Amino acid sequence: MASVLSAANRMAAAPRAMARRTPTAAAAATAGPRTTVGSVSGLRGTPLQHRQPVGLAAPRGRAAGVAVHASWGRGGGSPDIADRVVGSLPYLVPLLDGLRYGKFFLVQFPQAAQLLLPLDPIIRLYFSFPLAGLIVFFAIYLGIINNMSFSRYVRFNAMQAILLDIILILPGLLESVFRPPMGGPGLQLYITCYNTIFLFLFACVAYGVGSCLAGQTARLPLVADAADAQVR
Repeated sequence: MASVLSAANRMAAAPRAMARRTPTAAAAATAGPRTTVGSVSGLRGTPLQHRQPVGLAAPRGRAAGVAVHASWGRGGGSPDIADRVVGSLPYLVPLLDGLRYGKFFLVQFPQAAQLLLPLDPIIRLYFSFPLAGLIVFFAIYLGIINNMSFSRYVRFNAMQAILLDIILILPGLLESVFRPPMGGPGLQLYITCYNTIFLFLFACVAYGVGSCLAGQTARLPLVADAADAQVR
């Protein structure tokens, strides 16, 4: 827990998307000869054929759902175990970069830091290199998001994680413009903002990782639509 708190304090000053299948009905010929429609003499004619009406297509809602579902996995099915694990890993980046916003919350509620203890070795390694955040950021963007060998499921989750990390720049910019208050109601508002950012970030990361490991698709607020538009 001490390393989690120290990492949060060290970072406190840093600003920091299947083709629609149209069901084709095979022509069904009725076995045995039939009398031709309109026959007067009773001669036996050619059997009647049942033909697919022109323009008949599957219901739009169902076809759209199949297309969306099939776009995630490599073969159009549910994501496999490897995709689930790889898709969940990028969510650690915004969590690590956002630890600094938890410096007040983790002090006020030290029990919450116990949830981060399994990540202690990763936290130590991440903050031992000054440019680790930038290196990991470009590694995810170039190595996963722009790498078409990964399924869209993996790349979509990676893009969500990157966009979530980019959002953290905004409060950092505000903090660089306005000096932190030293006391009074301003300090309480400052602490509340920090706690709100950290809790929102932690909830998004927990939802993203949990959904990936369960083979589901997490659509995070603020970033899901943008990630859909960016991932081909």
